[in-house]
Amino acid sequence: MPCWYYDKNDLVKTPSARHGIRDEVEARYRREGARLIMDTGTKLGLRFDTCATGVVYFHRFYMFHSFQDFHRYVTAACCLFLAGKVEETPKKCKDIIKMARSKLPEPHCQIFCDESREEVMTLERILLQTIKFDLQVEHPYAYLLKFSKLIKGDKKKIEQMVQMAWTFINDSLCTTLSLQWEPDVIAVALMYLASRLTKFDIQDWTGKVFGSKSKWWDHLVEDVNIEFLEDICHQVLDLYSSSSQSKEDSPPPPPPPPQGPTPSKRSRPVS
Repeated sequence: MPCWYYDKNDLVKTPSARHGIRDEVEARYRREGARLIMDTGTKLGLRFDTCATGVVYFHRFYMFHSFQDFHRYVTAACCLFLAGKVEETPKKCKDIIKMARSKLPEPHCQIFCDESREEVMTLERILLQTIKFDLQVEHPYAYLLKFSKLIKGDKKKIEQMVQMAWTFINDSLCTTLSLQWEPDVIAVALMYLASRLTKFDIQDWTGKVFGSKSKWWDHLVEDVNIEFLEDICHQVLDLYSSSSQSKEDSPPPPPPPPQGPTPSKRSRPVS
């Protein structure tokens, strides 16, 4: 299977960059595409994991293609269409296009026209070839639920931390974090951020060795230091601090965390 993790140098040498699209513009296009997938999927009643899968497809696609060649909103509709089938929550292409169009203001909604269904169906074949038919995607949500069960302490504080971390994971889809780090690392980093902001100091957890000076995240993931965690946190926080960021640039609020299956462990990416 292909490796979908990139270092930061690769992320500034994308096809869009080679076409002269500035970094901040590409980042905005990625946010807007991710937001449209999440917003459209939510309005259509799709599960959070279906929407997240569509966003990951979207980010991977633009590591091989330029925003100049493929419009972000058409690609977003295509990614959500494919994700719905992969996650066994299919929606008709025409319904996705209709909902996506309704979520876009003038004149952006005009990108969808009478021929859009054929355009999306054609693009689906290009998308499948681009992502090399590697359709299964893991997300940080399941890891968050798994890891939170290992944390000991005040249940209300743990619940508050998990809810905040869930929202951070949801918003992280607007960044390229899914192209940089495995989902378990993202989950731990945003648990760390949520614990700091909720002032919940994690001191005890299942499996802690008495007298050990290791941190709680060392028990959950390997070879990840505090600098990596804080870098992930800052990339998410930058979404909120950017002066050019509108309130609509974040995906819609997430539903309450459901009970998900225990994910399998994957190999560590090269940082």
